Amino acid sequence: MMIKKFISISKTLVFTRWEHRSYAAFNTLNREVKIGMLAASYFICLGYMNTFAQTETDSITSKIRLAEVQVTAHRAPSLYSEVGRMITVIPRSEIEALPVQSVQGVLRYMMNVDVRERGPLGVQADLSLRGGSFDQVMILLNGVNITDPQTGHHNLNLPVDLNSIERIEVIEGPAARVHGPNAFSGAINIITATSKQNKISAGVLGGEYGLYDAGVSLNHNIGNSTSFLSASKGGSSGYVNNTDFDLMNLFYQFRYQQDHESINFQTGYTTKSFGANSFYSATFPNQYEETRTFFSSLGFETGNVIKVKPSLYWRRHHDRFELFRDGDDASDWYTNHNYHLTDVYGGNINATFPWMLGKTSVGGELRSENIWSNNIGNELEQPLDVPGEDGVYFNKSYSRTNTSLFLEHNVKIGNFSVSGGVMANFNSGLDYRLNWFPGVDVSYWLSPRVKWLASYNQSLRMPTFTDLSYNSPIHVGNSDLEPEEAATIETGVKYVSPAIAGHLNGFFRRGKNLIDWGRPEGQEEYTTTNVNEIDAFGVEVMATLFPSELGLSFVNKIDVGYAWLDQDKNPEPGYESRYVLNHVKHKLNVSIQHLIIENVTARWNFLYQDRVGAYQNSTSNNLVDYTPFWVSDLRVTWNRKNWRLFAEAANLFDKEYYDMGELARPGRWIKAGIQLKLDY
Repeated sequence: MMIKKFISISKTLVFTRWEHRSYAAFNTLNREVKIGMLAASYFICLGYMNTFAQTETDSITSKIRLAEVQVTAHRAPSLYSEVGRMITVIPRSEIEALPVQSVQGVLRYMMNVDVRERGPLGVQADLSLRGGSFDQVMILLNGVNITDPQTGHHNLNLPVDLNSIERIEVIEGPAARVHGPNAFSGAINIITATSKQNKISAGVLGGEYGLYDAGVSLNHNIGNSTSFLSASKGGSSGYVNNTDFDLMNLFYQFRYQQDHESINFQTGYTTKSFGANSFYSATFPNQYEETRTFFSSLGFETGNVIKVKPSLYWRRHHDRFELFRDGDDASDWYTNHNYHLTDVYGGNINATFPWMLGKTSVGGELRSENIWSNNIGNELEQPLDVPGEDGVYFNKSYSRTNTSLFLEHNVKIGNFSVSGGVMANFNSGLDYRLNWFPGVDVSYWLSPRVKWLASYNQSLRMPTFTDLSYNSPIHVGNSDLEPEEAATIETGVKYVSPAIAGHLNGFFRRGKNLIDWGRPEGQEEYTTTNVNEIDAFGVEVMATLFPSELGLSFVNKIDVGYAWLDQDKNPEPGYESRYVLNHVKHKLNVSIQHLIIENVTARWNFLYQDRVGAYQNSTSNNLVDYTPFWVSDLRVTWNRKNWRLFAEAANLFDKEYYDMGELARPGRWIKAGIQLKLDY
């Protein structure tokens, strides 16, 4: 039996062939394995999940063997068995089961991922990996870099809602030689849900505090082309004073593929307006923010043996920040709100060619980053009008250009695989000083079920525009900042079997010139500084049990994950770090998914976090240590043909906890929704 090829939109995940052949990967186990079990084991093997993304193969129930899987953790697509990196894939089926409504909500349950949410439903969140800062993670949409150069606070301003996402892919650890600068501590690639089937999807969500969210998407195929269109609107009156929000997303993607030629175009627009109670400082709780983000990219792929992939992209971001909402109770010194406009545009090209000694990839990227503002950058000779505002002007600006060149080679010898490469980078903000960032990944299958992996990679991050020159009554930027650098070594093992799968991984990172916002004891202003060397040690363990394979059909699966992280930087007594030194030291997540009655399942998640560091209480001015906490979430789902009903309770036991300064997280929040999917 032959099952047709399935190729993902971003080429990141490719199921090349399923067939009955003697050399098939799972034939070495000398047993037949159900498709659902194989898919589950595969995703756990990647580090997280147990089920298949929603694809044309969902209806296949016959027993088959999985011969090959390709992933792209390198510049060139490689077999999964060759990759020596810790990769996590969260498929659509897992996203639908989790009691969450945003990308940051999904990522909150991942080990070594620190999500500090400022608002629900994707309002805003700071996202970091392995103890790094929120500016050190690169965010990609269908493989295109949409990271914000102004500040990482805006990195998750995505033009798609959660229902339009097929899967989320994470590379843990430095990814500079694959994706370029700013993939300092990792990269997250968000893949939208295009399909070869014509589909219409719609969903409505409602909940406490006036919460609502409604969205619709259309996937339509004509010949060799596919169009995907989605729109969503959501909002809430807020769970406490000044936490109301209003969101809107619009997104369109066009794909055309014939033989070995393809075109991929995407464009999106998102708006957010929200009360920012204590988002950036508890001293001013009546903050308010509005953002507008437009994004567009065009990519091509051509070639059979030698594959060439050029692409172009543009991202524009508007930000209006009010320290005093609507000017109410503003101090005498407060004369104007903050206005920023960033323009990022760039192009890249990558060519991969196989030869007798493996696969070699060469490529490059040119990226221009620009900002116009009234408090970030250098003085303009002539002020410029702020778009959409009356009588407001930009009087500052800053621009820089980054050029990266890539070289990588991949080779496989039996069960042993190696990928090595280097990125050469120069940036106009560093007077085009040339920097080299090498890396190598290795892996070896010790047995059909056990894989060993190891890697060494170096990375770079340029300071954001906010790091360099943002000024406020309590913030002072630093134009003399050096870029962050780090070298990371890691090793681990992965195990997969029909009943249990998981991994154990450890890493050591030596960071240089890491950038932090902080203040010594007695100082009112937070300033940015390079905090010199910080060594980080981390361990991650993850296991998933499939009780059905042991005869307990009532429980679908059990996930248990634990991550430990330690950083050896000891700050001066009384020093308050906003980001770098406030990392999660212990993180434990336990989830259970089980059947209630026919077609009705429950998903329980229990999350424990223990964060090191402290924040300054705005009333007493004393430093307060972060307190460990447990949070429990529950979702109950009813599936019936094309319908899906769900009800969920976030923070089920109404736990009071703080994860970022004095910003109180929501208590128990009940939500319910319905989704419909129709093929036509």
